[in-house]
Amino acid sequence: MDKETGKISPFIVMDILKKARQRPDAIHMEVGEPDLPPSPKVEGAFLKAIRDRRFFYTPASGLLELRERISEHYYKTYNVNMSPERILITPGTSGAFLIALALFVEKSKRLVLSDPSYPCYKNFAYFLDIEPHFIFVNRETHYEIIPEMLGEIENIGVLMVSSPSNPVGSLYRRNTLKRLIEFCREQRIWFISDEIYHGLVYDEREHTALEFSNDSIVINGFSKYFCMPGFRIGWVILPEKFIRRAEILIQNIFIAANTPAQYAAIEAFDYRYLETVKNTFKKRRDILYEGLKDAFDIPSKPEGAFYIWADITRYGMDSIKFCELLLEKKAVAVTPGIDFGRNKTDRFVRFTYTRDISHLKEGIRRIMKFVRDHTGKT
Repeated sequence: MDKETGKISPFIVMDILKKARQRPDAIHMEVGEPDLPPSPKVEGAFLKAIRDRRFFYTPASGLLELRERISEHYYKTYNVNMSPERILITPGTSGAFLIALALFVEKSKRLVLSDPSYPCYKNFAYFLDIEPHFIFVNRETHYEIIPEMLGEIENIGVLMVSSPSNPVGSLYRRNTLKRLIEFCREQRIWFISDEIYHGLVYDEREHTALEFSNDSIVINGFSKYFCMPGFRIGWVILPEKFIRRAEILIQNIFIAANTPAQYAAIEAFDYRYLETVKNTFKKRRDILYEGLKDAFDIPSKPEGAFYIWADITRYGMDSIKFCELLLEKKAVAVTPGIDFGRNKTDRFVRFTYTRDISHLKEGIRRIMKFVRDHTGKT
C-alpha cells in the first residue's frame, strides 16, 4: 500500500506483460515464472487425486504426508532435522508471508527489508498496517544486509531477507547469514528467511536459516525450483509455540491449501529431474549474462534464481521509459527496476531467463539492436 495514496502499489511489469501478450512476436523476459514443467510424477499424482475424489478440505496445516516429505527434504538437503509438526502448508508463499507477518510483527514494531527487494513484501506489510523500514543495498554490500546496518534502527520487530534474491539473484553468504541470525537472537528480533529460490543456485551452496537457529521462520514453496507456479502450494516453518495460532489464522483466511495440488506436491521431490531443471537455468543464465554484459553494467552476476539486474544509466532514460520503448520498438518485454524499490531503481531493469535458449538469443539480438538504433551506444 502506497502511503501517499493509501492503495496497494501496482506492478508496472503487469502492465507491460498485458501489452506484450497482445503481440504474438513478443520476447518475454519480464515475469519470474518458470516455463519448464514439473516432474512427470507431479501430473500423475494430481490426476490420481482427482480420480480418487481427493478434493475435500485437508487440515489447516496441510497433508501430513506432504509435511513429512518436506521434513525429509530438509534433512537430505541441509542436514537439518525438522519436525513435520512445525511445517504448515499455505496457498503459495504469498499465504505464508501473510501468516508469518501477522504472527510476528506487532503494529508498533518495524519490519526491516532490503531495497531493492520483492515488491509484495512491503505491500503485505501495508495491508497488515505494519511499517516497513528499508535498508539500501548494492554491489558494495554484496546486496546483503549486515548486522552493522541494523544497529541504529529503532523498534525492529522482524528482519526479512531473501536468498537468492529477487531481483538481483544474489546469495547471502554463510557467515553473513549466521551473523545476522545471531544479532537478531541477541536483540530479540524475529528473523524471516525467504528461500523460494533454493535449489536454483548455480556456483555456490545455499544455506537455510534453520542451520543457524531453530527459531528462524522459513518460507518456501513449489513455484520456482519445482516448476509448479499455478499449483499455489507453499510452506512456512515456525517455532513450535506458534503452530496453533498459525493454524487458526489459516482456518479463518484460507481454510486450507488446494487439496489435489498438495497430493501433486508430494511427488515433486524428484531429485534427478530437479537437477536437470537447475542445469537448464544455469545454461540460460550463462548465455543471457554473456549476451548482455557488454551492453549493460551488471553489478552482480546472478548466483541463483533466474534474474539479471542491469544498470541502464548509460542510455540516458529511466527504467519505465526504457522498458516501454524496448517493447514498442523491438517487442521485448522486461521489468522496470522501479517495481523493486527506491534505491536508484529507476536506473535498473530486470531481465528473466525463464524461456528457452532460442528465445533468449533472439531477445539478446533485439536488445542489442535497440540500444544501437535508439541510443547510439552499445
